Amino acid sequence: MPRIAIAGGGLMGRLLAWRLSLQGLAITLFEARDLSTPSGACWTAAGMISPLSELVHSQREIYELGTRSLALWSDWAEELEALSGRSVAFRNAGSLLVAHGQDKSELLQFQRELAGKLDGDIGLHVQSLNAAQLQQLEPALENFEQGLYLRAEGDIDNRRLLPVLLSVLRQQGVSLEERTPVECGSYRVESQERSMRFDCVIDCRGLGARAQVGGLRGVRGEMLVVETREVSLQRPVRLLHPRYQLYAVPRGDGRIVIGATEIESEDMSPISVRSAMELCSALYSLHPAFAEARIVESRVNCRPATMDNMPLIHSERGLVRVNGLYRHGYLLAPALAERVEKLVTEQVLQVA
Repeated sequence: MPRIAIAGGGLMGRLLAWRLSLQGLAITLFEARDLSTPSGACWTAAGMISPLSELVHSQREIYELGTRSLALWSDWAEELEALSGRSVAFRNAGSLLVAHGQDKSELLQFQRELAGKLDGDIGLHVQSLNAAQLQQLEPALENFEQGLYLRAEGDIDNRRLLPVLLSVLRQQGVSLEERTPVECGSYRVESQERSMRFDCVIDCRGLGARAQVGGLRGVRGEMLVVETREVSLQRPVRLLHPRYQLYAVPRGDGRIVIGATEIESEDMSPISVRSAMELCSALYSLHPAFAEARIVESRVNCRPATMDNMPLIHSERGLVRVNGLYRHGYLLAPALAERVEKLVTEQVLQVA
């Protein structure tokens, strides 16, 4: 049976370990920290799967990969729930974009830029909403006169997904090497204690692979989790503003993940006062009842990004590297995992 090593136990590493184990391959997953308490960007993220929202600021390939990922998430979430008996809270209910009256031009600009990226009519993708239509979808957004509904978007609860993936890996007999930092090479993984040979090695260590992936950098992101029973959202909402764009992603138990910051820094210190003030101010402007929400968590992490912010897949004999998912981890991971799975199975089948 071909033996595959995967370095990096984040979202990409777990997805690849799961999908490749389904092919009857012997998988060993190496993680520098504890798998049960993730500390990377995958644990910090809001879990948005938003190909249309990201297209305005990204290349067309990000949209195409994201659209494929959204379809894969729908199938994979169902499979994971059947295997584990636990929900991963995948939601395919679209997302909403809103702006205050003085910022209505932001909605028009978004539509123009999206139309340019999609080469024409965006009616199949985006629905313009008046106040009544908007409130029908999201009653809490009663203070907005118009908005945009992006149908083909979704989200997944990363805090539920990652433990479910780990339990499924154990169930499928994947060998889990925790607290084992490694270096990767063709057919070989090196830890502090030993050198191990495999039929193929997959390196998805994020910033841990900086020495091997030229131009890789960290981009700091800051988020807050608030809790309230006064405001209920049914799907992710983005608030467009000339200076910042807030996103609010509802989770269970009255909790909402909010974020927007993107800082060219690898600083991992706690969230700044300025960022917290801007996030809270934008959230309050979404609905005044958020003034009484409780801040129950702050999250900070650094996303691995390439110089052009595009994902990287590099393949050579005995080694595949995947990195640079930037702020698009949950948007791109399934589609990239599908490509890497194909590359790896082709390699090991040729060897066989």
